[in-house]
Amino acid sequence: MSGSLLKSINSPEDIKDLPVSKLEELCKELRDFIIDAVSNNPGHLGASLGAVEITVALHYVFDTPDDKLIWDVGHQAYGHKILTGRRDLFYTNRKKNGISGFPKMSESEYDAFGVGHSSTSISAALGMAEASQRLGLTERHHIAVIGDGSMTGGMAIEAMNNAGVNHPNLLVILNDNGIAIDKNVGAIKDYLAGIATSETYNRIRNKIWRMLGGNTKYGENTRAILKQVGNAVKGSIFRRSNLFEAFNFRYFGPVDGNDVVRLVQLLSDLKNIKGPKLLHIITTKGKGLEMAEKDPTMYHAPPGKFDKHTGKMIKADPCGGILPPKYQGVFGRTIIELAGQNQKIVGITPAMPSGSSLDMMMHKMPDRAFDVGIAEQHAVTFSAGMATQGFVPFCNIYSTFFQRAYDQLIHDVALQKLNVVFCLDRAGLVGEDGPTHHGTFDLVYLRGIPNLTICAPMNEIELRNMMFTGQLENKGPFVIRYPRGRGVLGNWKVPFEELPVGKGRKIKDGKEIAILSIGHIGNEVVKACEKLAEQKISPAHYDMRFLKPIDESLLHEVFDNFDKIITVEDGAVTGGLGSAVLEFMNENNYTAKVIRLGVPDRFIGQGSQEELWKDCGYDAEGIIRSSLVLHKKILLQG
Repeated sequence: MSGSLLKSINSPEDIKDLPVSKLEELCKELRDFIIDAVSNNPGHLGASLGAVEITVALHYVFDTPDDKLIWDVGHQAYGHKILTGRRDLFYTNRKKNGISGFPKMSESEYDAFGVGHSSTSISAALGMAEASQRLGLTERHHIAVIGDGSMTGGMAIEAMNNAGVNHPNLLVILNDNGIAIDKNVGAIKDYLAGIATSETYNRIRNKIWRMLGGNTKYGENTRAILKQVGNAVKGSIFRRSNLFEAFNFRYFGPVDGNDVVRLVQLLSDLKNIKGPKLLHIITTKGKGLEMAEKDPTMYHAPPGKFDKHTGKMIKADPCGGILPPKYQGVFGRTIIELAGQNQKIVGITPAMPSGSSLDMMMHKMPDRAFDVGIAEQHAVTFSAGMATQGFVPFCNIYSTFFQRAYDQLIHDVALQKLNVVFCLDRAGLVGEDGPTHHGTFDLVYLRGIPNLTICAPMNEIELRNMMFTGQLENKGPFVIRYPRGRGVLGNWKVPFEELPVGKGRKIKDGKEIAILSIGHIGNEVVKACEKLAEQKISPAHYDMRFLKPIDESLLHEVFDNFDKIITVEDGAVTGGLGSAVLEFMNENNYTAKVIRLGVPDRFIGQGSQEELWKDCGYDAEGIIRSSLVLHKKILLQG
């Protein structure tokens, strides 16, 4: 093939036409393409750069899409998307109406399973392998590519435990780069590092590889040698059984995961080994971009455009200017301030210290902040355990990931009335990460749980005061949800003020319409009220602050004075604030016309937050439109 190799690849079948000697060149072109694309259209970068060689090797050796390739989370799957017919669409990655930033079954037959949360790949691959056996497709291969960070999630261990007794045709690729978004934590991290750095093991492994000539087909001699290596690993080298062999997986590795030729040779041999097996590869996150290799946390998902040659970030506002802080930053600074006043406060996060800004506390107070790995269930019950001993845990979890710990929240915290402060970051529509990451369900799934306090700040000062209020004695489980992105205030660091639990506030008087909002989206209501005043419509605006307990005295005031009401929330409209208001109206025999604005009963795609608010009809323009409908100045369309 002449010219650019990558431009000639329209499907994995085209890769198979290349000689092995050309694969390194293809990997370089693919890596350069990813850097060029993400430098102009921000997305997840570091993991995909490190996974280029294993991506090429897997599609070269296996017969996808008939062989099932499942990626864990999908942060490492950009190369996969580009090689499976989406190269020319990649400029739309994560954009509204573009391709998803994650594998998505409806997008391509090569995306065997949709993924957005970690630690799911082995379970899904095992389910497919069992189904294939029952369908008589015994030669089909099932490959789960999972990162070492995802291995800290309990679901991955549960799946391996199950796979080890079912003996399916399953290959797990453990892509070990020593880091998730932040540095990995826990015993599994130390165990993998021990394997990777064992001089004895690596000496034996390299000797065996040389004996095999570096390029062999599976046979009796190879089987005997590999069994010897496995026994040595389980015995004298590590002084304890290999963790993966203990689950009845055949363990191979660790090997250089950025050597595509060697990976092709290994995978070709592993195709002929039946049963569950695990290939442990060592890769470099951010490989090929020097600054990404040096700072893999920053370049996991760069926050903006960058120079593709140097990696230096390009400022979006070259003229400078002061922007309001991000809610995440307000949380990070406030918890340090509160912890300085209350020695019982601790911070806990499941593998999101930099994303949630708990890393600030980790640097300032390392003995009082805990990253427990990608383990949301454990994070909640760990928090509960600390609360039983008089500590006040601030458990910071992204809203979409909090769903994973629902049972623990109910049984281990709420039922026992423990004072854990849950800070739900990325609540509402988060933007370009799309439906797997939107935090739209929390108000709904939390509202029915007894003993919970649920609140949402409209600005940075309210977030500070809610955090202050939640850590006071005898508050029980206290949930604060706030969005991704920036607040609205410049001067936000003011003295703390205890908020009366279950009390809202009136922001603006009005005569004709009452608009009730909760959380940051109330700032869109403020904009709408200003525009409505220009049209001689007088809306009142109420910031509810608390969904539970809801301010019934304020609701009585609203229904006593208004028969036209709009509720606005950045969350699922079915079961949230609007539903609570309708329930109150019915239970108290009020009559009013109520329009509920929020996320409709469907999964919302990717796009900027502003684009998605507009599509869902609860940006300022949508609120104005609904107000005009109530005034019968326009007819409701669609």
